[in-house]
Amino acid sequence: MQWYNLDEKEVLEKLKSNLDQGLSQAESQDRLEKYGRNELKEGKKKSFGKKLAEQFLDPMIIILVIASILSALMGEWVDSIIIIAIVIVNAILSLSQEGKAEQAIEALQKLSSPKAKVLRDGKKIDLDSPLLVPGDLVLLETGDIIPADLRLVESVNLKIDESSLTGESVAVEKHAQDKLDGEVSLGDRTNMAYSSSIVTYGRGKGLVVATGEDTEIGKIASSLSQYQEEQTPLQKKLAGLSKTLGILVVGVCVLVFIVGILYKLELIENLLTSVSLAVAAIPEGLPAIVTIVLSLGMGRMAKKNAIVKKLLAVETLGTTTVICSDKTGTLTQNEMTVKKAYAAGEIFDVTGTGYDPKGQILLDQEEVQDLEESPLERLLHVAVLTNDASLEDHPEGFKMLGDPTEGSLLSFAGKADIRQEDLEENYPRRAEIPFDSSRKMMTTFHQVGDQAYSYTKGAPDMVLERCSQVLTRKGIIDLTDQARKDILDVNSSFAQEALRVLSFAFKKVDTIPDQPKIEETEKDMVFVGLVGMIDPAREEVKDAIHQCKTAGIIPIMITGDYLETAVAIAKELKIADSIDQAMTGREMDQLSTEELKKALESKRVFARVSPENKVQIVKALKELGHITAMTGDGVNDAPAIKSADIGIAMGITGTDVAKSTAEVILTDDNFATIVHAVEEGRIIYANIKKFVSFLLSCNIGEVLVILIAILLNMPVPLLPIQLLWLNLLTDSFPALALGMEKGEDDTMYEKPRDPKEPILDKEISITVAVQSIAITIATLGAYVIGLNRYGNTGLGLDTARTMAFSTLILAELLRSYSSRSINFTLFHIGVFSNPSLVKATAFSFFLMVLVMYVPFLEDLFHLVDIGLNDWLIVLIGAFIPLVLGEVQKMIRFRKIQEKFEK
Repeated sequence: MQWYNLDEKEVLEKLKSNLDQGLSQAESQDRLEKYGRNELKEGKKKSFGKKLAEQFLDPMIIILVIASILSALMGEWVDSIIIIAIVIVNAILSLSQEGKAEQAIEALQKLSSPKAKVLRDGKKIDLDSPLLVPGDLVLLETGDIIPADLRLVESVNLKIDESSLTGESVAVEKHAQDKLDGEVSLGDRTNMAYSSSIVTYGRGKGLVVATGEDTEIGKIASSLSQYQEEQTPLQKKLAGLSKTLGILVVGVCVLVFIVGILYKLELIENLLTSVSLAVAAIPEGLPAIVTIVLSLGMGRMAKKNAIVKKLLAVETLGTTTVICSDKTGTLTQNEMTVKKAYAAGEIFDVTGTGYDPKGQILLDQEEVQDLEESPLERLLHVAVLTNDASLEDHPEGFKMLGDPTEGSLLSFAGKADIRQEDLEENYPRRAEIPFDSSRKMMTTFHQVGDQAYSYTKGAPDMVLERCSQVLTRKGIIDLTDQARKDILDVNSSFAQEALRVLSFAFKKVDTIPDQPKIEETEKDMVFVGLVGMIDPAREEVKDAIHQCKTAGIIPIMITGDYLETAVAIAKELKIADSIDQAMTGREMDQLSTEELKKALESKRVFARVSPENKVQIVKALKELGHITAMTGDGVNDAPAIKSADIGIAMGITGTDVAKSTAEVILTDDNFATIVHAVEEGRIIYANIKKFVSFLLSCNIGEVLVILIAILLNMPVPLLPIQLLWLNLLTDSFPALALGMEKGEDDTMYEKPRDPKEPILDKEISITVAVQSIAITIATLGAYVIGLNRYGNTGLGLDTARTMAFSTLILAELLRSYSSRSINFTLFHIGVFSNPSLVKATAFSFFLMVLVMYVPFLEDLFHLVDIGLNDWLIVLIGAFIPLVLGEVQKMIRFRKIQEKFEK
């Protein structure tokens, strides 16, 4: 039903309500049971059982479980239990972090639950908005959040900010008496008020016509279910890596099993050897370490005001190639600010931002010191006295209550030490002619001593048309045609700078009428001046945009605001250079998908867009291969947030729908926070590559050690329990410490990586190959020396295995230091600059020595004491991978090092 097509009487009849009494408590309870609570239904949450089951569906986890079962069948219960323990720890970590994120989101949503002033049984009460029902009479005042969709039945100077729905930053005038015909667009329904919008001016009453999912917000929220969740790039790459490792494990195990049959090994021994290889091939700690590193990244981002709801979204931020950002409140302060003023033929510049009345009024770059009795002072008096907003000084800053435009005028006056309270006390308002959209003016009447005046504020062309005189420094003179032209030229120049312009006039009246007449009052007035204002860009965003470009990320502004205003802000922030890089939603509607893709190569500003346009842009960017982030705070942003690779919502001004849809929530509503999050995402991905490279080189080295020994018909160099303990020492603590590396010098100077780039790129693959071979040579060398010295049976074999065991562990621990940077040598980054790694390797070394020298553990792990000569062989072999890794980096990355050391 189109409620805006009905008049007040028809609405009351259909809703069976009453303007004097509202609904009765009994009737409202019946309707609550019939229509349900006035809130959006939460998406069905996954059960704990389902979440837990999902943790075990990763191919790598499945392989580990199989290895655990085989170990148990072979009687190796210690191995089996430890493998399962790793799997369970991984699941607990992942579930814990996701649970913390959900709790943070729920806490944010509770902060924004509004109250509603309602008439029930003839009494005005404050009601929790979820308890509203169709037919309730809601009372509206300046500052109220509209709690449901309303058909207005009374409006007095009522203006509502509907930017969360339409993207339009200027408040919309509302008129309850309007009856609209036919289909009318959302932004033009002047007799309606919609849930989540805010009353910025005046007062009114409205009947609830829709609640919950039937509201305009609810319709958008429901439409979000059609967007399918996609795997993040990291998910895809880790899945591919798991698949590759799985194939490798199966292939190697089959190969070894066949070789065992050819060598006529016993079946049990053959199976045990195959299990050993499975354990060696799989980096058991990888899933857990990825989870921990991502969760640590979540924690660091939260400290920097970015709450990440999903672990894998942390890394995806680092792949971002395009950030599509809303303008109002995200790139700008969402606080109108006066920038220029015109009075008596002079143009004044105004400094400062927001509603804080700190700043200067400049004339020809010099601060104006004395305004007393000047035309500018009169302008400021008129601006303050024709004003219904108020400014309040709070410890956290000035807060404005009322229309943002009027709030900016009060701040402007404050910069000239003109206080609203003083003027209203000295020149009390006695009557007024409210603003209306046809005349685009408002007039107030004031007693100034023994004299009465009317003060008028409004659109420049409308006010100027009704003026016959102008105030100058020499007094009031007739308004000539040339003077009119000069004023209109100034107005035009202000408008070209995307400033919203208001003009001011006054008139001396004999008496203040009880019933002011527009025709008599608003004519033959004295023109005072003009004021130009804008919602200014956030200062910190300028640096953030610069960093985006340095990092190869394309910033795009998408807004429901006017083209000229959007372009002015975009030029100031260096998002765009000219209006040629801008496009309107209407122009977009004329383009095919291919034409839009082509336009996106050069367009950086999209103005007057619809929610559908935003989704079109995001989808086109994704089809072009971009990893797209979409920021926003309004309900109208939610579909695009959902369809983007990374959805980013504002935590303070954002609607619940936007916050529940997004993967990332900015608790400070600061665009610059996104840049910090992107940098953190890049660091995390680089660290994941580091420890994946480290783990694979170590594990492949282990496989080669065992595989080559078996092919040469040698005794198995390492037993399954030794391999598992070795992997616990090297795959966990050092790998985790690598995930805590700080960003390298070039983190935000590199272009975004190709989303299709595998984790194991060419350079990493070569490094893994070289290191694997080095670890194999070092370990087998120590093992062969041990066999030659002590024999290949009994205690001699245990001694050789102990030498191989200690060489492999130390080689991998030292290798972790070389893994700290892909581009820079250990000498460049500093040996001890990652304290976590120093502690991790020291602890791992302690655990290695523990099982080698504690008698009970020695027997359990089949290890023996080794002498100083054996330790010398172990140490020489252990340093081989580290030295090769550093030499390799010195050769390959010399040019990169020279570039960043300059």
